[in-house]
Amino acid sequence: MKLRTMRAVDYWIGVPLCFLCTQLVRLMGTPKGPEKPKRILFVELSEMGSTVIANPALEKAKRELGAEIFFLIFERNADSLRLLDTVPEANIITIREDSLLALALGSLRFLRWVRRAKIDTVVDLELFSRYSGLLTGLSGARRRVGFHRFHSEGLYRGEMLTHRVNYNGHIHMAKNFICMVNALLAPQPEVPYSKTHVSDAEIRVPMQPVTEEQKEYVRGLVRQVYPDYRPEYHRIVLINPNSSELLPQRRWARDNFSALAKMIVEEWEDALVLITGSPGERQEALGMQEKIHHPRFRSFAGMHKLMAITALYNIATVLVTNDSGPAHFSAITPIRSIVLFGPETPRLYGSLGNTEAITADLSCSPCVTAFNQKNSACNDPVCMRMITPERVMESVRAVMNGESTARRDVVQIAPAGA
Repeated sequence: MKLRTMRAVDYWIGVPLCFLCTQLVRLMGTPKGPEKPKRILFVELSEMGSTVIANPALEKAKRELGAEIFFLIFERNADSLRLLDTVPEANIITIREDSLLALALGSLRFLRWVRRAKIDTVVDLELFSRYSGLLTGLSGARRRVGFHRFHSEGLYRGEMLTHRVNYNGHIHMAKNFICMVNALLAPQPEVPYSKTHVSDAEIRVPMQPVTEEQKEYVRGLVRQVYPDYRPEYHRIVLINPNSSELLPQRRWARDNFSALAKMIVEEWEDALVLITGSPGERQEALGMQEKIHHPRFRSFAGMHKLMAITALYNIATVLVTNDSGPAHFSAITPIRSIVLFGPETPRLYGSLGNTEAITADLSCSPCVTAFNQKNSACNDPVCMRMITPERVMESVRAVMNGESTARRDVVQIAPAGA
């Protein structure tokens, strides 16, 4: 389903449904269920990278509540959840969203399942999505946790939550998600939830183990695009020029990625630059490869399934990417990631791993927020154009020359003439 269609459905159908379902939920009264959460369903449908950001909250729910964890996600994004072993495979629930009919049928199946599974708590991690709000409200769960707009101008989602959490656009999303679990841990009702401090130590994500066999499998794939690849000699630099269709303003120009790749292969004879991406992005990646026409600049798009990405990141030296899923997947591996930010801010969505965020930090940024349904009016992303290949090359050079350290950095680029 196209993004414009999803937004139209969410508004024109979602608003009246949220109003009507609010009255229904009120008539139903307090659902039955255990006094303390025992079976918690987390809902995060549309953003692949958010499955990594949410992991500290899931781990805290398991650790401090002793609850069994379930997760609802769109089918096309489910593999991103499987990169971590926090949620058992049997507890991953999916809905197809490739058509309105599939979405409707999947929603009905979910509402039947959630009652049969005796889910007593639902935590809606989505940022003011009316669709997820409806699924949460109609779940029949005794506790329903989610972000509430209170007095702000956020999206109307009815009044179906039992634990209304204050969304804070000034702290990292991983901390916002932790606040959801803290709401369940609160000894007494609060308005708003959650009046707690969340430290940086609480939002760490675990490194995922990768076997030598998994690494060798990916090395074999690399040899398919570059037969002369020698692991003991070549250093792999990954570039990800793609980003979600939800936010096309996040894309750094492909010509910039091409210029960066050319500088890398010319500066280091052992550098092998691979363009990553999905099978649907393979043709564009091949076009970039043909444009530069250098033997050590190769398309790797569509060469592996998402589950192999951790092995790929383990054999590579550095990743340069737009603000998108790969930036967050890198957090569960040792790779140094260089993430380019424009319409979003690394203070809210920065990778939790070994990373450097580069941002122009303009006064208009971030222009995509929870309060505008991530629908920016910007028709000229100057914030992305201000990031030059030469500036990104400085960060790549620091990694390749062993000058960078394993830490989270946010680098603000200076405007021309400053």
